[in-house]
Amino acid sequence: MPVETAWGLRIDEVRPKTRSRCLVFGDDLDAVRGASKEATVPHGVIIVVAAEDAAAALLGQAWQGTPPEPLMTTTLRRVAPSVPAGYDLSTTIDAGVINVRVQSEGEVAAAGYIAVVDGVAVVDRVATEPAHQRRGLGTAVMNALTVAAMDQGGVTAVLHATEEGRALYEGLGWQLRARITSFTHES
Repeated sequence: MPVETAWGLRIDEVRPKTRSRCLVFGDDLDAVRGASKEATVPHGVIIVVAAEDAAAALLGQAWQGTPPEPLMTTTLRRVAPSVPAGYDLSTTIDAGVINVRVQSEGEVAAAGYIAVVDGVAVVDRVATEPAHQRRGLGTAVMNALTVAAMDQGGVTAVLHATEEGRALYEGLGWQLRARITSFTHES
């Protein structure tokens, strides 16, 4: 579960490639500095809206940045999910986190997560396996996540997209709000 801080949210994880994600809500360097003190290294991640170059200079060479990516929002609207023949869609909820999976022959073809906090749904890790792309599975996952989030009180939603995923989200009515940069501490 996210931990509120003076600069944003910290999400502690136990995964080989990510120990913690720090989402910095302020666009000032003091907020970035605060997050850098709490980010668990190695493999900590700091996600900022602040100017990419200034944040990179503050964090130093130990933190590797990504090119800025879209931060998008939408007002949720209910659209029934559907998947093509040969696919099964399931939705589960564990500790408030909604998990949608589309499977084919027992293997996950597409998936995504969403959690609702105070009416705001936060979408995370939406992906379709390459062998299953261009079949509407991403749209099905997003529609199922939206329905489940609305059932949990979600009204609006936010997500951190990749440039590759941006077209899917724009086609579903999402709007670009800002560009964000992720910095990862590798050592």
